[in-house]
Amino acid sequence: MSEYLSLSEASELIGKSKETLMRWDREGKLSAVREPMSNYRVYRKAEVQTLFTNFLSQDTKETVSNYVEPKNEYRVLELFAGAGGLAVGMEKAGLKCVALNEIDKWACQTLRKNRPAWEVLEGDIKAFKFSKYHNKVDVVTGGFPCQAFSYAGKKLGLADARGTLFYEFARVVKEVNPPICIGENVRGLLSHENGKTLKGMISILNEIGYNVVPVQVLKAINFKVPQKRERLILVGIRKDIDLKYEYPKPYKKIYNLKDALKKGELFEKNVPKSEGAKYPKSKIDVLDLVPQKGYWRDLPLKIQKQFMGGSFHLSGGKTGIARRIGWDEPCLTLTCSPAQKQTERCHPEETRPFTVREYARIQTFPDDWKFEGSTAQQYKQIGNAVPVNLGREVGYSIVKFLNEYYSLSKPK
Repeated sequence: MSEYLSLSEASELIGKSKETLMRWDREGKLSAVREPMSNYRVYRKAEVQTLFTNFLSQDTKETVSNYVEPKNEYRVLELFAGAGGLAVGMEKAGLKCVALNEIDKWACQTLRKNRPAWEVLEGDIKAFKFSKYHNKVDVVTGGFPCQAFSYAGKKLGLADARGTLFYEFARVVKEVNPPICIGENVRGLLSHENGKTLKGMISILNEIGYNVVPVQVLKAINFKVPQKRERLILVGIRKDIDLKYEYPKPYKKIYNLKDALKKGELFEKNVPKSEGAKYPKSKIDVLDLVPQKGYWRDLPLKIQKQFMGGSFHLSGGKTGIARRIGWDEPCLTLTCSPAQKQTERCHPEETRPFTVREYARIQTFPDDWKFEGSTAQQYKQIGNAVPVNLGREVGYSIVKFLNEYYSLSKPK
C-alpha cells in the first residue's frame, strides 16, 4: 500500500489548493519528499492526515455569530427550489417563504409533504408569470443551472440570454423588483467560458437595475456543515439602495462526519435508520480492504490494477475512487448517486454507501424532513440541495441587510 501522496492527491484529500501546499512546503509546515522509485516530490500520507486532523481539532472557541433577528416579516420567492435545502435554511433564519418554483415532480412532492402551507409552483419556470409578487417580496433566491450564452457580436444583454435558465431568473427578478436577489451556483461558474458566463450574468443584472456585490465562493465547512462543499453566491442589490451587503462570516469550528451521524452539537440523537443503496459483492470485496480516509491507492498493487483498469496509468489524483470517509473528517461533497465509481462515499466502518438519512444529515437537513420518490430520487434530491445550515447563514446575512434597509427607508 502506498505511503505517499502526489501533490494533486494531497490537495484533494485535505481540501487545500496546490498553491497552498507548495507554500506550506516552502514554510516547512508540510514538507514534500522525493519518492524513492520515481524521484517525484510527494507527501507522506501519515503527515498529511495528521496535519489535517490537527487543523480540524484546533482551538475552536467561537468569536462569530451570524444570528440576527428579523425586525419585520420578510418574504422570499424561491426559484429552482429543489427539495428545499435553501428554503429550509431561509426559514430557520426567520424569512417567510411565499412561493417556490421547481420542475422536478418528486422534489415538489417533498416540498408539499413537509410544508403544506407553502405555495409550490410545479413546472417549467417559463410557464409562470410572477408579476402578482411585484413589490411584495423582499428577496428572490434561486440555484439556477449554469448554462453558457452565445457572445458573437452581442453585448451580453438580457436578450442574449433568452432560452437559458439564468434569463428566467433575471426575468423574475425584474417582474418582482425585490430589494435584493441571491443566486447560487457551483464554483465552476467562476471559470466557465473563461469567466464570460459570469460576466454575462453580472451584465444582465446590471441591465435590469441591480448592482452585483463582488462574487464569493462560500465553503460549507465554514458554516456548520460537515461536508467539503462549495457554493458560489451571486448577490444583486437594487440600484436605488445605497447599502452594503455583507457575506456571512465563517465560523472557526469545523464539523466532521461523526458530528453528522452521531448525537452531539449538530443533532440531538444518532442518525435514524433508513433505506440505502447497496454495493455488489465484487465492490464490497475491494472496499473491505480500504481503511478509513483511504482510497484506491491503499489497495494491494494487483487489486489496484484490476479495479482501476485503464485509468490506473492516467494522471490525476482520482482520490474519489474507492474512497472510505473517516469519522474525524468532513465528508467529501455528496453527489446525486452515493455509489459512483469516480466519487465514492463509503461509510467509515461498514462497507456500504451512506443511507438516505445519512445523506440528509451530511446536508444538515432536519430528521423530520421527509423525501418523496424512489430511493434513487431521494438521493438525487439531497445531493442537489444547498446544505440547510449554509442556507441559514446566508439567510441571516439577508435579514441583516433588510433590517438596515427598512430602518432607513421606513416604508409607508
